[in-house]
Amino acid sequence: MMATKSAPFSMRLSKRVEALVDQEARRTGRSRGAIVEALADEALRMRLFPGIAFRGTDWDRRAWVIGTALDVWQIVDAHRDIGSVALMAEGGSANERQIRLALAYHDRFPEEIDAAVAEHRRPLEQLEDEFPFIAVSRTDV
Repeated sequence: MMATKSAPFSMRLSKRVEALVDQEARRTGRSRGAIVEALADEALRMRLFPGIAFRGTDWDRRAWVIGTALDVWQIVDAHRDIGSVALMAEGGSANERQIRLALAYHDRFPEEIDAAVAEHRRPLEQLEDEFPFIAVSRTDV
């Protein structure tokens, strides 16, 4: 889904911040505007949801829960399977607060998280078609 852009506005950056934005634009091959927009988006989301951060490559940034090794989509996906925050916290890698944080983030940004879950839940046959060079060990035979 393509985001609709708002009307342009201008802003002045300090020389220090401008130099950092220029450096990031050169490193990634993206425009300064794209860099500032991406950074603002992530920073605002982290302020809305303290305990959420972002990681991954420039083209595949994803939300994760600080203090765990888990992306938000992984916690949401597990919650769909298990259905209980308390049960997840008992035997998992995240505590109840972290699980509830991931679920709240999903409530605010469902398209982002649902797309990540769908991407990682592709049927085995689809993965075999996309990656025919990977050997698959079947345990159901």
